[in-house]
Amino acid sequence: MPTKTRLRRSTIVRRTAETDITLSLVLDGNGRAEVSTGVGFLDHMLTLLAKHSLTDLAVKAKGDLEVDQHHTVEDVGICLGQALEQALGDKAGIRRYGSATLPMDETLATVALDLSGRAAFVWNVTMPTEKIGNFDAELVEEFWRAATNAARMNFHVLLHYGRNGHHVAEAIFKAAARALGAAVERDPRVKGVPSTKGKL
Repeated sequence: MPTKTRLRRSTIVRRTAETDITLSLVLDGNGRAEVSTGVGFLDHMLTLLAKHSLTDLAVKAKGDLEVDQHHTVEDVGICLGQALEQALGDKAGIRRYGSATLPMDETLATVALDLSGRAAFVWNVTMPTEKIGNFDAELVEEFWRAATNAARMNFHVLLHYGRNGHHVAEAIFKAAARALGAAVERDPRVKGVPSTKGKL
């Protein structure tokens, strides 16, 4: 009888004076998302992230939006990074690396990542607008910086070109999703942890 593969999942709860967040992640999912953060644009981006990475993501967040969106967006990023690291466990059998170059109308963006156990964040992006609706465009960077540090991964973003802030953000999230989906995928040829160190 074949051995049943462990479902890689995790739940993170983060409560501070600024936010109250519960985030659940299933790496071996179908792209389902149930997201409610109080920040409409972030909900949209997280839904795209789940859909295009084929992970299942559930997020409930309450934050001090009367101040601004920063704490909510950053803390959801922290929770996502922590959930990713927890769900991966010892990282045995994964592909580890992922990259995607993705067009979004007039925009082209590349994301490359390594689930290395070391945080490195490179953001070669100039957002073309300060606002995307009522969303502060600079928070796209803050979200991914927080997720990168919490997941202890390498995360590099290059915006080749793009004029529309919404398209730029969406291209980055979709490219990140495709890169992440590739990196967490199990490779039957990989025996143990994909590192000569024997640990990630």
